[in-house]
Amino acid sequence: MKVKRAIDLCLSMVGLIVLSPVFLILVIAIKLDSKGPVLFKQKRVGIHKRYFNILKFRTMKIDTPKDMPTHMLKNPDQYITKVGKFLRKTSLDELPQIINIVKGEMSIIGPRPALWNQSDLLEERDKYGANDVMPGLTGWAQINGRDELEIPEKAKLDGEYVAKMSFFFDFRCFLGTILSVLKSDGVVEGGTGKLKSKESKYANK
Repeated sequence: MKVKRAIDLCLSMVGLIVLSPVFLILVIAIKLDSKGPVLFKQKRVGIHKRYFNILKFRTMKIDTPKDMPTHMLKNPDQYITKVGKFLRKTSLDELPQIINIVKGEMSIIGPRPALWNQSDLLEERDKYGANDVMPGLTGWAQINGRDELEIPEKAKLDGEYVAKMSFFFDFRCFLGTILSVLKSDGVVEGGTGKLKSKESKYANK
């Protein structure tokens, strides 16, 4: 875990420097597109179920209901900004979480941090010990379904990550994430998290 933390810190620091021009461009685009702050903070559950504020580029209008998953909104498209749609599709809205990694609240690879009120996901993760590892910017579940995954399957994949956690498995997740982002795999705005057996690798979650 110490080696994992050292790698996270080094790569995230380099990432902040290399991606600083991208950050600047996105900050300007967000400010020009809609009113409100550039960054969006949200209460999430970290390692050992400790709370922290995750950082994202704001992709939704300021009148959007707080602490509510996108799929639970009646019409999520009405809340997402024009720039926000692009950021979500490309996953660029997640870039500020590099700061969370530097602060030691997240890792590059690990289970995605649950919302503070997602008790169903947290309970399922308890079965696999997935709440006792550092949450990640991306992870095994994210390259195997992402937004389309139902809670039980997502927790099961998070547990699989915990069981197989190693440098090489993290590297596999990292490469898989790049491919998933390029293809926009599993990105479902307003999705319910339910998979149809004919449309996905997984019939259940």
